[in-house]
Amino acid sequence: MPKLSAQSRARMIKLLLFDVDGVLTDGKLFFPPSPAGLPTSAIEVKGFHAHDGASISLARLGGIKTGLITKRNSETVALRARDLKLEFVQQGVDDKRACFDRIVRQAGLKPEEAAFVGDDVIDLPAMRAGGLAIAVKNARAEVKREAHYVTPHAGGDGALRDAVEFILKAQGKWKRVVEDYIGEKPANR
Repeated sequence: MPKLSAQSRARMIKLLLFDVDGVLTDGKLFFPPSPAGLPTSAIEVKGFHAHDGASISLARLGGIKTGLITKRNSETVALRARDLKLEFVQQGVDDKRACFDRIVRQAGLKPEEAAFVGDDVIDLPAMRAGGLAIAVKNARAEVKREAHYVTPHAGGDGALRDAVEFILKAQGKWKRVVEDYIGEKPANR
């Protein structure tokens, strides 16, 4: 059986799941000193790119469900996930493959209808489980080798937006989704 191209795989995607640190962020973790009485780890600061946030809205308009699977637990991530209205949010996950499989079943989909975006080796089991494996530009070499698509932007710098655009363009939905997002049709020239 011939191998499917990345575009062919992207055409089937109805669910996009992704890691957080190194994908939705640049991977840096900041822990400023906590006010008296709070545990040292109570305050965590992460930076999120606006393009990635917009990509979640674009995915939703294109009929693609979204969610995150991350090993860390973070109130900062929980806040961002609520802000983005992600359908699936799983933190504190040691086995990303099992979690990926559970979410796919919960969404009523087949594994080939789901994609995973990762950056490090812990993401490989989830990437291998789906129909489309995506690595961010700054992913580890092992991860890039197993990806069907590598984003032009690094994690935390619009990589998730690249993934969403790639999928929506492969599905022929990009133009309509952008028009719906900005609320206007292009003028006839």
